[in-house]
Amino acid sequence: MYFNSEKMEKTIGRVAKKTPEVSETVSGLLVKKAFTYQIMALDDLHVFSQLSTTNISQRITIAYTGAFGVLKHRLKQIFESVESLPDEESEGRAFGVHERLTVKYESEKHISLHWRLDPISDMVSDSVVALVLNIGREIPKVAVESEEATKTEEENNYKAESVDGSVAHLDKQSGNVESENESLKERVRVAFQRIQNAMKPIPLSVS
Repeated sequence: MYFNSEKMEKTIGRVAKKTPEVSETVSGLLVKKAFTYQIMALDDLHVFSQLSTTNISQRITIAYTGAFGVLKHRLKQIFESVESLPDEESEGRAFGVHERLTVKYESEKHISLHWRLDPISDMVSDSVVALVLNIGREIPKVAVESEEATKTEEENNYKAESVDGSVAHLDKQSGNVESENESLKERVRVAFQRIQNAMKPIPLSVS
């Protein structure tokens, strides 16, 4: 036998302070208790239920024997925001990527990545890990450019990558890649597209 019945969700706490308009979307956590459903804000979860939230911090150590400045230079070619951070444990050698991930210098043979668990930060960390492993495997010859040359290059939104003598030029605005090496050209294009998708995901349509 099948019984069809309507289900009603009640809004409580901060979500219930404002009466939604017709067709307006109500966002919150849907909590089921026995046969009742409640929609509440994340901050009200511990108030109206016995549940609680927590932040999970992740840390991974990666073997890396290259220059720490070279790694930062390579990340700047991919990410728009790479800023130096003060850190006593890593002798002041640390930088953040889009305020979501921290890269720390641990020793001459290791670096560590630190980030809070969430989908966007996980994708950023995956991209950084892939870049570090790629640097270690290919041992590229990357020269750190002077501040003046870097500023000029950034103003033109034009980046260059050198791997085993091959050069790929990436336009950050259009995403176009120019290179005589077709394999390198495709790898840079795919990597840049993945980074763009990670940092600027397609918004979900509201039905």
